[in-house]
Amino acid sequence: MRDAVTRLFKNMRSRAVADYCRCILKCLEPSQEEMSLLDCGCDDGEWTLQLGARIGAARLCGIEIVDERRQAALQKGILAKPGDLNEPFPFGDEQFEIVHANQVIEHLKETDSFIQEIWRTLRPGGYAVICTENLSSWHNIVSLVFGWQPFSLTNVSGKRFQIGNPLAIHHDVAPSNPPSWQHSRVFAYRGLKEIFAIHGFSIERVEGSGYYPLPNCLSKLDPRHAAFLTLKIRKASSTGPQTV
Repeated sequence: MRDAVTRLFKNMRSRAVADYCRCILKCLEPSQEEMSLLDCGCDDGEWTLQLGARIGAARLCGIEIVDERRQAALQKGILAKPGDLNEPFPFGDEQFEIVHANQVIEHLKETDSFIQEIWRTLRPGGYAVICTENLSSWHNIVSLVFGWQPFSLTNVSGKRFQIGNPLAIHHDVAPSNPPSWQHSRVFAYRGLKEIFAIHGFSIERVEGSGYYPLPNCLSKLDPRHAAFLTLKIRKASSTGPQTV
């Protein structure tokens, strides 16, 4: 029974991942001008290339903590630098029109520093696209009702990939790189918007993906309880808090 439910969740997650990838691409603004993009956690660069193709970027840069993956990105022509996203980015001030971070912020301990670095490296008027899991998704809420870890906070140990939830999709699997795979904090819908607003960003768009176990289309009607959130934010002219 558990295996069947786990397979169902894997299938639903795969569809949700495909949907949030479409959401990210929709948030990007194609331009005839030469654009620079920074991909935070660029992995092997495959997705970074798709981002660049969408906007027509002339300069693609990345930060990646796993050296093997970073080397693969370099081979694809991406200026991928080694770095821990809890620390200052290895790039100068106001270098990028676009910053992208997909499934990254939930892994970080220094969230404020990360957001400040996005602000610092963005040019005035530039924007960022952030995608992450949603703590207030229905499947996370239901898991708490059962006294389980929410699905988004089961990979909190270096000993085993996911704990505290018998339906976790990678149950009993050991992570290949424990520190970078662990989740430190996961935001709910309102919290994700507010953490960027208090750092001076204007919130332009929030879109949901995945609505387990119901059809994905419901995530568009109720992003507050979707499995994933895609957030588009812009570097505002004022550093004061924005209305959420």
